[in-house]
Amino acid sequence: MADHKADHKLTVAGLGPGDAGLITRETWARIETAEHILLRTRIHPTVEALDAAGISYETYDAFYEDAEDFDELYERIVDDLFTRARAADILYLVPGSPLVAERTVQLLRERVTEMEINIEILLAMSFLEPLFAALGIDPVNGLSIVDALNEEAVAAPPDQDLVITQLYSREIASDLKILLMEHFPDTQEVIYLHHLALPDERIRRIPLFELDWQEDIDHLTTLFVPYTPVFWEKR
Repeated sequence: MADHKADHKLTVAGLGPGDAGLITRETWARIETAEHILLRTRIHPTVEALDAAGISYETYDAFYEDAEDFDELYERIVDDLFTRARAADILYLVPGSPLVAERTVQLLRERVTEMEINIEILLAMSFLEPLFAALGIDPVNGLSIVDALNEEAVAAPPDQDLVITQLYSREIASDLKILLMEHFPDTQEVIYLHHLALPDERIRRIPLFELDWQEDIDHLTTLFVPYTPVFWEKR
């Protein structure tokens, strides 16, 4: 019987934080030569560069409509990737970096041994590098990064500066605001970061109670909540 691990390979790569110029040269070279490309979603600014270059691909956007929740969605995507990778070499592209806040890649790595599939993960720039540059901070001084959908992590008493990702709707922003108000006053000033490293980048200081008032919230929105007053003393 043939060893499936020797037959085909699943390569995972990231499309960077949003600007097509931040896609790594290695990833772009793989994109240009891959026969089968799958995108977790086409709702990402760099996909325009793929379209402009005439790159053919499929996406998992239809899975979003059918899944009851994100857990089911990500499991279905991973199952489909493994099925396809048994039959052909696959290049799977995700927003940002595959190794930062990407649940499907976490699941792939957990299950790759049992599924007997070769997997290669290419390095990529995440949304964090533009965020550090915009805020002028060095994460070595302490920083927590949590998913806005992880209520347990968001609700935990803070002990350092906080970055909250996946803030992609006003409904999620409203729920997040309520959780944060358990530990911060409603007038706490936070930093709203929108479309980092893109031409329409927006960075605003707002009071916490106005978080869900922001009309431009989407999948490229992040929130920074400073823990210490020292942060503001430097501004």
